[in-house]
Amino acid sequence: MALFKLEGVSAGYNGKEVLHDINLSIEAGERVALVGPSGAGKSTLLGLLYAQQKDQAALVPQDSALVRSLSVFHNIYIGRLHHHATWYNLLNLIRPMNKEVEAMLPILNRLRLEDKLFTRTGELSGGQQQRTGVARALFHGGPALLGDEPVSAVDAHQSQVVLDAIRAGHETVVLAMHDISLALAYTQRLIGLKDGRIIFDRPTRGMQASELDEFYAPSDEGGFVLP
Repeated sequence: MALFKLEGVSAGYNGKEVLHDINLSIEAGERVALVGPSGAGKSTLLGLLYAQQKDQAALVPQDSALVRSLSVFHNIYIGRLHHHATWYNLLNLIRPMNKEVEAMLPILNRLRLEDKLFTRTGELSGGQQQRTGVARALFHGGPALLGDEPVSAVDAHQSQVVLDAIRAGHETVVLAMHDISLALAYTQRLIGLKDGRIIFDRPTRGMQASELDEFYAPSDEGGFVLP
């Protein structure tokens, strides 16, 4: 049974249509990468998928959506606000409980943020902020994680660390990615969007990054046929 399913869906904002007639089904357990030029509709598509499964999916938005005046701990803890009563959440805002710190530490260690636990996120580098956003999604739990360019602000080595953590933490993963080599290495299925339409949808196994060179060419240079 499909965890996410769109049939003939078009969507946009501010009166402008961004996605056109999208048909897409993603099964539980799949790892999927959404690729395409800037403005292709990847973020909008992720938003549609997230709206279907807000109770089941964790989200890493492109801007991380962190509260810069709060610590790394508090920003990550926000991922589990829905698990607890209001009074419990308020207590953790005032004085973090050891129980919650200990539950968070494995994720922090994996993402190499353990020494930043009580640092305000506004004092972190861009890459550390992005990893904090990923940590919040991992702490949120659930079977699925949706990420909008979750490694765009980190270097090649840290990208592998983050993607390893995502792969280990969630059985179903859908990521918008600009790095094709990483998309091929960490996902099983590649969905290409261009001008708001799905141009191809195929397994990553056996694919080479060079096969997509024409796909990223300007639209007026003709159609695209994936080998």
